[in-house]
Amino acid sequence: MAYLDDAGRQLVSEAVTAAESATSGEIVTVLADRSDGYTDVALLWAAGAAFTAMSVFAAFPLPFLNAWDAAFGGWGHEWTTGELASMVIALGLIKFVAVMLVQQWEPLKFVLIPGPLKTIRVHNQAVRQFKVGAERRTTGRTGVMIYLSMREHRAEIVADETIAAKVPAEVWGEAMGDMLVHIRKGRVAEGLAVGISDVGHVLAEHFPRGHDDENELPDRLIEV
Repeated sequence: MAYLDDAGRQLVSEAVTAAESATSGEIVTVLADRSDGYTDVALLWAAGAAFTAMSVFAAFPLPFLNAWDAAFGGWGHEWTTGELASMVIALGLIKFVAVMLVQQWEPLKFVLIPGPLKTIRVHNQAVRQFKVGAERRTTGRTGVMIYLSMREHRAEIVADETIAAKVPAEVWGEAMGDMLVHIRKGRVAEGLAVGISDVGHVLAEHFPRGHDDENELPDRLIEV
């Protein structure tokens, strides 16, 4: 899913170019639809629903059996142990499949994912993207990645070791806050541009641009 048009992408690229004009640091921006598929979470919800349904049936079988008899003519039936076991298994399978199908609706699926888990998975994916796209890929190890994951409504700023040694992680909080103010209002490109500008000011303070500095990482927005 594309969250930005060409004008938005151009705005982000120009913001990176402008921010890097005063620093030897390199800024990489990544816009992700999501950071994980969360299949394991969906399976846990489905398994939990199936187990709950089977447990309720085992504890209170009569309402289920009476409803079954009523649906098939109202005649009573002497249920054998095998039939009861089969019904429990069938109920569990139906519930499992139903919950898995319901979670195919993306808005509900992401509502059911615990917030702390989203935060962890976004952070982990941001670190992976940074290791691939920016870590130790600059001469002075001065790369910074701004990572935005839209489905989880989470963002991360990850810095190379040279920057991390001088700039505490808390410093990036202002950039994150300024960026999210716009993104929460649906202005994704503008939010990224503001965050890039803030990061650029921090980098310029600690890593001013040298006369022989070269652009080592792409200024364009990476969309995954």
